[in-house]
Amino acid sequence: MSLGLHTWTIRKAVGGFRLETVRLRPETPGMHWNKITVIGVGLLGGSLGLALKARGLAGSVVGFVRRQASIDQCRELGVVDWATRELARAVEDADLIVLCTPIAQMLPLVEQMLPAIKPGAVLTDVGSVKGSVVRELEGPVAEAGGHFIGSHPMAGAEKTGPAAARPQLFENAVCIVTPTSNSNPPALEAVEGLWRALGSKLLRLTPAAHDDLVSRSSHLPHVVAAELANYVLSAEHPKEQGVLCANGFRDVTRIASGSPEMWRDIALANRENLSRAIAMFTKDLADFQSALQKGDVAAVSRFFERAKQRRDEWSAQGACSSPE
Repeated sequence: MSLGLHTWTIRKAVGGFRLETVRLRPETPGMHWNKITVIGVGLLGGSLGLALKARGLAGSVVGFVRRQASIDQCRELGVVDWATRELARAVEDADLIVLCTPIAQMLPLVEQMLPAIKPGAVLTDVGSVKGSVVRELEGPVAEAGGHFIGSHPMAGAEKTGPAAARPQLFENAVCIVTPTSNSNPPALEAVEGLWRALGSKLLRLTPAAHDDLVSRSSHLPHVVAAELANYVLSAEHPKEQGVLCANGFRDVTRIASGSPEMWRDIALANRENLSRAIAMFTKDLADFQSALQKGDVAAVSRFFERAKQRRDEWSAQGACSSPE
């Protein structure tokens, strides 16, 4: 596999966050886990299972699901080697357990599985919020003899379910890993090794820094897309309104088709950061509205010119990874 040899870490510094490059050794040759358990086999969990199988990274990839129909679907699609509704059976003897459920489900599931995890097992997750997840899970997992390291691959799509899964989902996507001062170094190495082996680019952040940054880059855009869909497609508008929504509207609102349950959990779990981001966003919109009402040609021009410049520079740097 052709994988990057670098990861990044962002540390709090005066005036903001400082980006530092940290040299890592390449992927461990022959990296392999005897058993990896995926908790929740939807788009992310299914893609993870397919990627693990395609790259031969585990002797067995097991999926935990809630419904019998999901077991049948997993079997039909081949996203995991086998699936079960029995949580203890799913996690017993697993070397690595990856939580791929909505955030609000993680703590109850972990509490149920703790008696069944083997000593030294490594747990991670794919959640879009890290502060509350790490805070809630790190201690109980450690008390049970395991190790929890938070992670968040910036990959996804508006489609949900294992039928939308694809093994290339994590390739070239940025994956944030959020260790703490309590993190076990070999467990951290294992989690970072997992995402490197799947072709992701690593970014190491504190949970708090992660939640601050994604509130603007990921969570705010989803709120904006959702409100555009709510407002523009409201039944209060004439029936011709939807007919006039063309490619621009479709592209801007694509992510509004994501899982409402997942995004409800994300918004509530990161509500302080997201609220601040919304406040700044609405202030900027209010400033633009004021310029528009005054007919301030220069201010309106600057608004669009600045946006184009910043977006073009960002795009030229190749910063965009897999869609989320």
